Amino acid sequence: MNSVEEWRQVPGMDVLVCQNVMVAMRDGVRLATDIYRPSLAGGPLETKLPVLLERTPYDKRGTNAADRTRVAPTPLSKPQVASLFAQAGYIVAVQDCRGRYASEGIFAKYVSEAEDGWDTVGWLKGQPWCNGRIGTFGLSYGAHVQAALASLGPPDLKAMFLDSGGFSNAFESGIRQGGAFELKQATWAYRHALSSPAVHADPARKKALQNEDIAAWFARMPWRPGHSPLSYAPDYEEVLFEQWRNERFDAYWQRAGLYARGFYDRFAHIPAVHICGWYDPYAKTAVDNFVGTSAYSGAFVRLILGPWTHGQRSLTYAGDVDFGPNAPLDGAVAPDYMALRIAWFDRHLKEQETPDYLSSPVKLFVMGGGSGLRSAEGRLEHGGYWREGASWPLPGVSPKRLYLDGSRLQDEIGSEGVCECLCDPFHPVPTIGGATASGAPVMVAGAFDQREADGVFGTKPPYRALAQRQDVRVFESAVLDEPIEFIGAFTAILYVSSSAADGDIMLKLIDVYPPSEAWPNGFAMNLCHGVLRLRFRDSFEHPAPLEPDRVYKVVIESFPIANRFAAGHRIRLDISGSNFPHFDLNPHTGEPGGAASRFEVAQLKIHTGTSFPSQILIPVMRGGHD
Repeated sequence: MNSVEEWRQVPGMDVLVCQNVMVAMRDGVRLATDIYRPSLAGGPLETKLPVLLERTPYDKRGTNAADRTRVAPTPLSKPQVASLFAQAGYIVAVQDCRGRYASEGIFAKYVSEAEDGWDTVGWLKGQPWCNGRIGTFGLSYGAHVQAALASLGPPDLKAMFLDSGGFSNAFESGIRQGGAFELKQATWAYRHALSSPAVHADPARKKALQNEDIAAWFARMPWRPGHSPLSYAPDYEEVLFEQWRNERFDAYWQRAGLYARGFYDRFAHIPAVHICGWYDPYAKTAVDNFVGTSAYSGAFVRLILGPWTHGQRSLTYAGDVDFGPNAPLDGAVAPDYMALRIAWFDRHLKEQETPDYLSSPVKLFVMGGGSGLRSAEGRLEHGGYWREGASWPLPGVSPKRLYLDGSRLQDEIGSEGVCECLCDPFHPVPTIGGATASGAPVMVAGAFDQREADGVFGTKPPYRALAQRQDVRVFESAVLDEPIEFIGAFTAILYVSSSAADGDIMLKLIDVYPPSEAWPNGFAMNLCHGVLRLRFRDSFEHPAPLEPDRVYKVVIESFPIANRFAAGHRIRLDISGSNFPHFDLNPHTGEPGGAASRFEVAQLKIHTGTSFPSQILIPVMRGGHD
């Protein structure tokens, strides 16, 4: 065990590091922490400095694929990032979360991070090299731990930079959505169970876990404890089923680490950046936290949203769609990601007049306006541009109402009608892109033509467009005479019935390109989604079964997006009863998720017309884009 006096030089940099400082938590568990410090003439710089903290379950000496720039695509390791911050005049602490890598204790995913963060900040504040001003940074889980800490209102925390995470409400995005369970939690658990200390200590268990075929497991649901791809990592399996089966919004979910929204009144009211991508499972979280904390705080709170998948802010594309040279953060928002973070912390921890890259509270990328051609890499050239604003929703955005009628989206209420949709959990609608992460090998995030294809989990020849499936109902607008700029989340007000005790409503908004030489079949580009498990139609606290064939009014809000529908395109809404494996399968029996014993086929009906005016409200920027 090292002490904080055992510093060694980081090769090639004026930085010293002390590794595996064991920081004691309130229960005696010690968390391994590497400390980076500026050096002068081979010794530590004795000036007290502000401290930056990153807490991670992904190895404090590992590499995150997102720590890259457009001109330097090879990711930097966490020690390299910490050393760059140290060279910029900070003490940097990078800590393995409880039960991960060199830290002691049992990993309790998400739920121990608030207290552990508080205790770590308290320890840092007491060190002789800390000037009392502490900031935090991190991506994904590294953002979740920041929101958990901030929910307790720590007095010594002075600035944050939350990238692609920080649960506003894990029940609504990140673990569950609309009552359904996000199966990225299963793929995440499997991948990271392989690096758990308990599995590493038992070679036989590790080999058995490595030999599991998780894609094959996804093809044979339901699972149960002891019969899942995580059976050889029972501690990770236990957490997975605990999240899966706790399907009511109760005290389990309403705690620091999972529910920042419930703590906004005591949340650390400090300068904070919330950055995320449109094709990221935490886009809603970023918006919610920006809006919620801004309402309580006069501090600088900023929101950045780009056309990216999870953490990939330096790429021009997401999936099979390219958004043009201005899509990366690099050069559009700041010179690069490192420069943006250093400038933010210099301004708010050192109180220096650094470049103000975030002078407007909201900076977001509107997708669309590109050539529509096929790039050299085979991607759709969709294009896009940046917008700024003082608030969310952006000033100038107002709702446009479109009614469902037959297979149409239209301005006026149509005739009475019923659209039927088969919901077969034995043959679910496959996930093709979208706002997800950590889904390999069964799902990939991003924008794709909504068409079955080789490599898409759950599909087989002859591959079809999703619009041709019997279990997908498609509603399209007329061809647009002029562009429509959509910024925000759409709301669906639907009148539905089912033959079963339960069912799912899976919504997807799509920008439909017409056939062209580049795309002979057109291109149906997924934008955003919405979800509702129907037994939660009235309350997430008190689910109730459906009365078969009774018509219910339901309201569903989508994830946020910003897109310019070009003239000649169509706006499309897809409705189905599944989106697998993004979300778990609904057995239609009313059984709790993760505990189903049998599946049934159900018939979903969408009712339209004067008596049942099913509709969507889309947020349109009046005046459009010049």
